[in-house]
Amino acid sequence: MITPSRGKRSGQVVQLYFAGLLLIAILLPGLISGEPLLALARLASPAPTGTPIPKEKPYAVIVGTVWGPDDHPVYGVKVKIRRAKDKKFKWETYSDHNGEFEQRFPAGECDYVITADLKGFKTSNGKPLKLVQDVTVHIYNDERADTGLHLTQ
Repeated sequence: MITPSRGKRSGQVVQLYFAGLLLIAILLPGLISGEPLLALARLASPAPTGTPIPKEKPYAVIVGTVWGPDDHPVYGVKVKIRRAKDKKFKWETYSDHNGEFEQRFPAGECDYVITADLKGFKTSNGKPLKLVQDVTVHIYNDERADTGLHLTQ
């Protein structure tokens, strides 16, 4: 007499069956209480280990746009930022294809001076560009400040 062997396929069916039973056992309390999504969230969240998850430090962000003499955004301008009380620039970033830039700072009250490094930037008629004036932004705490840098010929 030849006995058929249980192949991989039947073993997979048994595993799926037990996985389904386990899932029903976990979700059943949530289904009974009418909050199945809450039960799924409990399933997806890691179990508490006793050590708190470190929180992200608070920060402020300055977001701005570099505008050209024709009131169109300018791409690739190096934007330099420093604290008002410092003499050297500590942060630098570049404007993207929409002329926008952003930079994160530590939260807290402080004034920041923003300027543009325009070496090599010229208009189509060959005249060099210059910044109308440096921009000073005051940050009170962990917030977002929006500003603009306007260029002229």
